[in-house]
Amino acid sequence: MLSIEEIKLLIEKLEKLKQEDFQQLIDENLKTLKHLAATIEINNSEMIDRLDKTVTWFKMDNEQKMKNPVIDEVTRRSIQRKIFQFGKTNMYNSLEIGPGTGMFSMDFRAWRLNYFVDLLITDFESNIERNIRKKFPPAHQKYLKFYSTEKTECPTIPQGSCNFVFSWDTFVFFTQQHIQQYLRDIKRVLIPGGYCFIQYADCHFDYDLNQAKRGYWNYNTKTAMTKIINQEGYEIIEMNQFRPGANYAIFKNPGKQNPVVYKISELTLD
Repeated sequence: MLSIEEIKLLIEKLEKLKQEDFQQLIDENLKTLKHLAATIEINNSEMIDRLDKTVTWFKMDNEQKMKNPVIDEVTRRSIQRKIFQFGKTNMYNSLEIGPGTGMFSMDFRAWRLNYFVDLLITDFESNIERNIRKKFPPAHQKYLKFYSTEKTECPTIPQGSCNFVFSWDTFVFFTQQHIQQYLRDIKRVLIPGGYCFIQYADCHFDYDLNQAKRGYWNYNTKTAMTKIINQEGYEIIEMNQFRPGANYAIFKNPGKQNPVVYKISELTLD
């Protein structure tokens, strides 16, 4: 039996195949599949429950990752090198969404201030702020700023204060609607020309699709992510992967205020 993720993937493929000769056949099958997908999502309470993960779910997931990290060392270093490419000026601040175990949190020291946003910042048992602060020397503590969010909003982060937003192992758990709202809210804190470097699930690949089918990640694809980024008015710079399951998008808030210019293979300063 097809899963809801496989049905959505088939819908996407049929929409891409639309040709004049196959129009009627494709439209009829799309109509049937979309109705089937909608029916499954409405009637399958398990599917509904897993769409947007709860604070308790993220807390349990973070506890497991503290014991058993899910990112291998080769991938971690590849992500780290990419982050360093954006740290060419300390004129602005960085923002990490969902720092979790703090695996990458030390990599933003080149920025003036390091902002961290997480659902669990105020959760005493999760100790996210405490664990991240332990990684930094006393002299650097004043440059660390922590913020809590209930969904996607974080109104206390100053407007136009960041030229770089990063998130890994977080957006893969969000619905497409949740991602779109986050990108909308991120725009408030980004300067014109500021960049986002965000991991997302691409269920065109079997690894990502299997993660979605088992209810761990939420269904997304490169096609859908491209549409969301464009709809929110960003300029896509690069969409690539370090390996299956490690897909990322780099996109830019339109404008030229940022002195750092990313050109995929290299960074230069204006």
